[in-house]
Amino acid sequence: MTVNSPAAAPWLDHYAHAGPWEQHFAPLSLPEMFEQIAVVHPDRPLVDFFGRQYSYRVLHAEARAFAAWLQRSGVMPGDRVGLFLPNVPIYVSAYYGASLAGATLVNFSPLYTAQELTAQVLDSGARLLVTLNSAALLPTALTVLDSSPLERLVVGALGEMLPLSKRVLLALLGRKAITAVPQRRDVLPWRQCLSAEAPQAVPIDPLHDLALLQYTGGTTGTPKGAMLTHQNLTANARQVAAIDPHAGDRDMILGVLPLFHVFANTCVLNRTVANGGCIAMLPRFEAGQALKTLARVRATAMPAVPTMFQALLDHPAIAKTDFSSLRICISGGAPLSLPLKARFEAASGARVVEGYGLTESAGVVSTNPYEGEEREGTIGQPLPATRVRLLDREDPSQDAAAGVPGELAVQGPQIMQGYWQRPEAAATAFAERPDGRWLRTGDVATIDAGGYIRIVDRIKDMIAVGGFKVFPSQVEAMLLQHPAVKEALVIGVPEARLGEVPRAYATLNADAEATGEELHSWLNARIGKHERVDSVVLRESLPKTMVGKLDRKALREELGI
Repeated sequence: MTVNSPAAAPWLDHYAHAGPWEQHFAPLSLPEMFEQIAVVHPDRPLVDFFGRQYSYRVLHAEARAFAAWLQRSGVMPGDRVGLFLPNVPIYVSAYYGASLAGATLVNFSPLYTAQELTAQVLDSGARLLVTLNSAALLPTALTVLDSSPLERLVVGALGEMLPLSKRVLLALLGRKAITAVPQRRDVLPWRQCLSAEAPQAVPIDPLHDLALLQYTGGTTGTPKGAMLTHQNLTANARQVAAIDPHAGDRDMILGVLPLFHVFANTCVLNRTVANGGCIAMLPRFEAGQALKTLARVRATAMPAVPTMFQALLDHPAIAKTDFSSLRICISGGAPLSLPLKARFEAASGARVVEGYGLTESAGVVSTNPYEGEEREGTIGQPLPATRVRLLDREDPSQDAAAGVPGELAVQGPQIMQGYWQRPEAAATAFAERPDGRWLRTGDVATIDAGGYIRIVDRIKDMIAVGGFKVFPSQVEAMLLQHPAVKEALVIGVPEARLGEVPRAYATLNADAEATGEELHSWLNARIGKHERVDSVVLRESLPKTMVGKLDRKALREELGI
């Protein structure tokens, strides 16, 4: 089964019968996209950082100054420049500045250990790293500088980015928050890396030149660098902007997702720039601060992962937070349970729509519509210019039989070129068909007559119970319907007769009372015999990835399974 987005998405009727995607998403580089908006709306705020606003004019000028310094320092087109940063204003300047110089960006999580950061610096061949004078970041970056081929660190000063009132607070915190920048020739303050000269023009081929190496989360093995071109990134930003019925209206997005992750890179940074909006930026997610900022800036949109919505609901300030400006919340990164969706919509009055994407798709493949019919439990319909099909799970050279779940495969302008220095991994990531190559997502799905996609589960997470396939997400969804359950993970555990059986791990809502035995009986009465869990294990917490997704792989490793 193959679905083309214009036919499947009724809210995108203006794309129907329009021909190839180039007619709507012509090749465009990141610097071109940024400059187009900065020229038309120079005085609009692009970033709000704890009340201090940075305009498009200011950040575009800073990006050009950084690009010129990179060129003077010998950084050539195609060289890799790493960003080891939380959500701070210089992320924007460094991101677009390195792109303007023709460099390829590499996002590094600020939660990485020195060992993890070293491994990805070596894999990517990054020459330079932009970081912050944070006590949580700079010591790690210095360790990597001294133990890898990395040539330089460029270090931003957090105090210089904050409004005056916050600088005073930062000074009081002292060493807890910031650390001194050592006097070394290979460690340079950010301000010294802004050239007064204009950058040299660098020809960029948006369709083929790499803009970003975005490393996968590593949930199915060693992280791999997805090679994303300028067009992959700008097309996906424009695809996301195209489905927003409020495009052109006031656009203030709450930037609580980490920009180093592909979800935020597209749905917070690039999508907002493409739309001429503003990002209320927070360096890390803390529920109380997020609620306070949302009300202060009167945010109109908030992308988040499900665990963030849960944390906001758990915070006592939610009852007195003014959500009247909030139009839409976009949930991604992990399945959104229907009870959580309903509770947050009731508390905020804003619509929560679930979307879907991958690192390899530059962020987003599909979403439920912001207005009109949404189908709960689905990941919505494909974005404009995106085609999806279901492949046979045993033979990806064939389509799945009608009515049978299959592996979701995707085609579109946002799909990566391959994996950095891993041609063998790239070869297995795509299915070659007569109409081109299709990205294999590894997710089992169904597609209904309206083009709405329902993810059944990850192929690698399926549990084999005596010859039957059990999808853990379906068991988790049922367990989450119990009013006492806050979070749930289901994994397969070894069993002598059946090979393996499902076992559930759960946390409870505050003040909820339930035992594992009670939940075990309740759950097994509502699911198929082959899906029944051998037990429900209650825990204080469940492992999560750096972005806040519940992490089955980490749970298995913790349990030695």
